[in-house]
Amino acid sequence: MMSWYLLQSGPGSPALNMALDEAMLEAMPRLGRPLLRFYSWTAPAASFGYFQRFAEVERLTTLRPLVRRPTGGGIVPHDADWTYSFAFPTTDAWYSLVAVESYRRVHQWLQSAFAKNNMATELAPCVRKAGPGQCFDGCEKSDLLCHGKKIAGAAQRRTRNGLLIQGSVQPPPRSPTRADWQKAMCTVVGAEQGIGWTEFVPDAPLNERSVTLVREKYSQPDYNQKR
Repeated sequence: MMSWYLLQSGPGSPALNMALDEAMLEAMPRLGRPLLRFYSWTAPAASFGYFQRFAEVERLTTLRPLVRRPTGGGIVPHDADWTYSFAFPTTDAWYSLVAVESYRRVHQWLQSAFAKNNMATELAPCVRKAGPGQCFDGCEKSDLLCHGKKIAGAAQRRTRNGLLIQGSVQPPPRSPTRADWQKAMCTVVGAEQGIGWTEFVPDAPLNERSVTLVREKYSQPDYNQKR
């Protein structure tokens, strides 16, 4: 049985949440195994895709602060969502998957986790147009739907260090608790992939890199407003 890392990091500021995800990706060659992180936000905020224009994002959401993600995609509200990220080293089979396949697989896991909590969902069969830059108004193929409405989406970034997937669940009414969903995610991933979980405590190099990325990048207007 393989072992993956599990990090339940709790609430963080927008800058810290993005910094820690990027630091995880950079650390993949050193850590050498996949890492699943569950986290939340210290206050309402919105993240937006790396390639989006800041002026447009400002017009499209009233949530503040705004933070640019290291991954693509549209605007994601973080006022009541369940947020997670996966990082995979280049040695893991996930790294070799084409983007559409890794996207589908991660949402299949979410679907199975909700099913384990007696909630039926489905993968979107096709694209449905959304408003400009709004991640949850429409849907992409393989997004997770509940009664036809998108409840989960994700974005990816692949580098020479590994693969980072950042995802958000907007829980609909009568959802399981967040704790039950997280537990089901770990159970499902373990059963489908034949893996166990090792609790991960960020070490000094990861913490130091996160602090640097907060200070020099994700808290800086020059970065968040670069486009």
